[in-house]
Amino acid sequence: MESEENLLNVFLQLLLIGSRFSLAGPSPPEEGWQVYSSAQDSEGRCVCTVVAPQQTVCSRDARTKQLRQLLEKVQNMSQSIEVLDQRTQRDMQFVEKMEMQLKSLENKFKQVEEGHESNIARQYKSIKAKMEELRPLIPVLEAYKADALLVRQFKEEAANVTELLGSLQEQLGGLDYQEVHSRVMDLENRLRACMQRLACGKLTGISEPITMKTSGSRFGSWMTDPLASVGDNRVWYMDGYHNNRFVREYQSMYDFMTTDNFTSHRLPHPWSGTGQVVYNGSIYYNKFQSHTIIKFDFSTSLISRSRQLDFAGYNNMYHYSWGGHSDIDLMVDEGGLWAVYATNQNAGNIVLSKLNPNTLQIIRSWTTNHPKRSAGEAFMICGTLYVTNGYSGGTKVYYAFSTNSSTYEYIDIPLTNKYSHLSMLDYNPRDRALYAWNNGHQVLYNVTLYHIIQ
Repeated sequence: MESEENLLNVFLQLLLIGSRFSLAGPSPPEEGWQVYSSAQDSEGRCVCTVVAPQQTVCSRDARTKQLRQLLEKVQNMSQSIEVLDQRTQRDMQFVEKMEMQLKSLENKFKQVEEGHESNIARQYKSIKAKMEELRPLIPVLEAYKADALLVRQFKEEAANVTELLGSLQEQLGGLDYQEVHSRVMDLENRLRACMQRLACGKLTGISEPITMKTSGSRFGSWMTDPLASVGDNRVWYMDGYHNNRFVREYQSMYDFMTTDNFTSHRLPHPWSGTGQVVYNGSIYYNKFQSHTIIKFDFSTSLISRSRQLDFAGYNNMYHYSWGGHSDIDLMVDEGGLWAVYATNQNAGNIVLSKLNPNTLQIIRSWTTNHPKRSAGEAFMICGTLYVTNGYSGGTKVYYAFSTNSSTYEYIDIPLTNKYSHLSMLDYNPRDRALYAWNNGHQVLYNVTLYHIIQ
């Protein structure tokens, strides 16, 4: 969907009872339409799904409403399956390459052993021992290919159920509603189980950025709630990095992109930095000029918990390289709530703490050898902290610290810095996307994770 400059490269995809239409510009949905949005599709584009009932069917009919809800569920599941399939196929390229290398190496050993060059054969014995260690990978690769086939079967089943539901809407009684409902529920449960098996992995790539909106000052943060209930697609927006206390709430990604309709929440204390996060209906943020973390409940408009992060630097003591009072960075991944900061005790290097989201107490901390002032930005994925080498110009993710093994490594994953100044970069595990504030532009990045199905 193209509109003005701030919506460039963003596409709107419509699903209308099984048919697709593409629009040239944003337009508000007609009355009775249900709007759903997700952060990205398999190509990294923003996708909004709009589902409408047939105009010839009375929308107040109870049975028609049930059918429409089923169709909406299947169509949204189909979109999730498509994203899952695309990611699985990308990962399969790694699998197939590894499989070819293993088989090629095995064939080479066989040729040498069967030949007459005994001296060369002896030289290969030590390498062959290592080859034996790799043999257990082969059934793992075979299992991965089987799971990829399962995803394709999900796609076919979803398409079949969608077709049946479309026919049922036309006939209103020609098919057994309970039977179709049972098939939908079964498919949804199997898809959820498959997605859980693919929940985590190692970061292997970051897509080109998708600009969702151009607004606000040079610095700020925006986000969605990774634990929001189904149908809750609210967007939260915070302009500036210090001495501000107003949070905007947009009802959906569509509203955020196309309108200026929002609800304003006034926090009891101003925030520092751009490291805020919305999690399970509350916003967690660093109180201005302090090392206090505040949990503010949007439903009650009250502080439900506050706690000092002991020894954490604040007030530009241990900021990211771009400054901006970014001493304490709160973030969320598949495992929960985290705080990234630095202390004098750790010589200004990054400290990573897992927090209890209810009490804000530290569950466990890890110390790293990476100076926080040298980091451009950072984010968590699957228990691993990823750090960028800067905030302006050419940028890449180059440092990763795993809390699972308490080890670090240097990596090289390019990150396109389209507007030359990153002041916020956070991962959302529900969308599997990076949210960024880039010089007054609100941007999304799709991520590719490499994983072995358990």
